Formats: sequence, structure tokens, C-alpha cells
Amino acid sequence: MLREIRELGFEYAELSHGIRISLVPGIMEAVDAGEIRISTLHNFCPLPLGINHPAPNIFKFTAEDARERASALKHTLKTLEMAERVKARLVVLHCGEVEMRDYNEKLEAMVARGERESSRYRRLMEEMETRRERNKDLAVDLAVDLIERIAAEAANRGLLLGVENREAVEEIPFDHDLPFFLARLPDNVRYWHDCGHAQIKENLGLIHHAMQLEEMAPRLAGFHIHDVVADAEGQHDHCPPGTGMVDFRTLKAFVRSEHIKVIELSPGVPSEGVRSGFAHIQSVWGAE
Repeated sequence: MLREIRELGFEYAELSHGIRISLVPGIMEAVDAGEIRISTLHNFCPLPLGINHPAPNIFKFTAEDARERASALKHTLKTLEMAERVKARLVVLHCGEVEMRDYNEKLEAMVARGERESSRYRRLMEEMETRRERNKDLAVDLAVDLIERIAAEAANRGLLLGVENREAVEEIPFDHDLPFFLARLPDNVRYWHDCGHAQIKENLGLIHHAMQLEEMAPRLAGFHIHDVVADAEGQHDHCPPGTGMVDFRTLKAFVRSEHIKVIELSPGVPSEGVRSGFAHIQSVWGAE
């Protein structure tokens, strides 16, 4: 797996939330042999025993069940241990969610049907925003408490944490809360900008992509880079850069050489798509 990534032209790789425990010995062997370097891990990595599919939200930081939060902490600490072992710089986190109805699916379906400017869409959006604001305080407090504990261990291991912006409307931190959420957390907890997620939120009418990135630039650690394509069935992300609607040229103003940059594509993208997407982002953002 890692050799294929290296042969595609990448010096670094991210270890995702789909890494089974059975893959760990081979990963360690490849890293120790110098075949690849690891930039980042995406929590939870490796997957909990018995889980064999990508599962970044299997244990939620916002769960009211103390046993689930304890499992989230336990397996995040295992991710930190793995990150230190492979000399990664940062661990990307999902922070949980507010329990809500299926607003995300309804809003996505209306956008796909071209109804974003309708009064019905505006009413549904207002209802969604009212509900999640009313219910967010406990979820945010639980997530902050857990991340503070994780951040202390990350600091001991010389690691950064990256709070990722999310694509679903119920997931925290909500976009307008990002600066306040991070202000409650230690300095080694940074903002992680997912270009596809931000574009999905812009298409829903919730944010302006470039303005959000500009606001979060002082705390920005890095990027998940992928594109978004929309059709009658909805929005599809994890597409190669340059094939969709993300305006990477406008985002370039906020990209720095010290930022970590991870191209995060769908497993179904063929090798030529990976190469062309990599070439596109290099041509727009530069080679660093």
C-alpha cells in the first residue's frame, strides 16, 4: 500500500481511519526501511480490534454515555502512540455531533433538485440552525473536556492535534463556532481545513469557503485536499483536484509552506487521476 503511494510520487502519506491492526507490522516495516514517511494520522488509527472498515465516528467525543467517551479516549491515545512511533506531526480529529433529525440529507436533496433559493429551503435551514444551537452546549463541553485530556498527552509526545471542519450540519464544531471552540483549547490543538467539506458547506449556503479559511488562518495546521462534483444525485467529494468546483486559486492566498498538505481521494480514483490531481494542485499552490 505504502510502496504504491511512494511510486505515485509522494514522499509522505497519511495513515487513515481505515487502517486495520493487521496492517500495522507492514506499515512499521515500510517506515523503518525509509520507503515512505508519515505526515499525519487520522483518528482512530489503527482501528479498534474487530472493526474492519473506516470508522472515524465509531466512538464520539460528545457521547453522553461515559463508557463510549472512555473508549474514544482510549483509542485516541492509541492513535497518538502510533503517531509517535511513525514520527508523524499531527493527528486529525473528528469531535462529535449534536443529536438531530435528518436535516443534512434533506438539505442535500433540495440542493440537488435546485431548490436552495426556495422559501422552503430557508425555513428548513432556520429550523435546523435553531435546533442545533439549542442543543449544542453539552456536546461542545464534553468534546472540549476530552480534547483537553488528549492534548496533554499529545504535548508529551510532541504532537499536534487538528480539529477538522466537517461536512454534515450536525457535526461539531459548527463552522461559525470554530474560533471560539479552538480558543478553549491548548495551543497544540490547531485547525485542520478539509477543502471538500468546506465546499459542500458553501454549496449548502452555510459558509463562504475562502472567508472561513481566512478567518481560521492564524490557527491553521494543514489541509485535506480534494474536489467536489455535484449532479442530480447530490454532492460527491474526494475527487481529484481540478475536476470539480473548489476554487483552489483563491484558497492559495492562505497556504503556507509550513502547512501539512494531504491529498485525500476516493479509493476508486485511478492512478492517472491521482497523478493529474497532484499535478493540478502543484501548479496552483506550488511545489512545497
